[in-house]
Amino acid sequence: MPDMSSSAALAMTHLVPLAEVDENKVTPGVLGFIVFAVMALAVWGLMKSMSKQMNKVDFKEGADPKAESAAESRAESESGAAPADSKAKQG
Repeated sequence: MPDMSSSAALAMTHLVPLAEVDENKVTPGVLGFIVFAVMALAVWGLMKSMSKQMNKVDFKEGADPKAESAAESRAESESGAAPADSKAKQG
């Protein structure tokens, strides 16, 4: 571990003269622009991928087989009862 701390200290001593910060002027600088640009490209790529995936989705919902069988059984029971009632009324 001592090697890492000494190398980190050495790296910081090399960066300190490059990072002269004016107390009255603080800007994100080039590093901030690079980070922002990378994030913007990542979002653009994700949105493009999402658009492709959404185009693959079929939004038309198929008929539910359980609902169809329930509707058919209801229709059969109603149609079976309706002729009996109509015959009784006619006769």
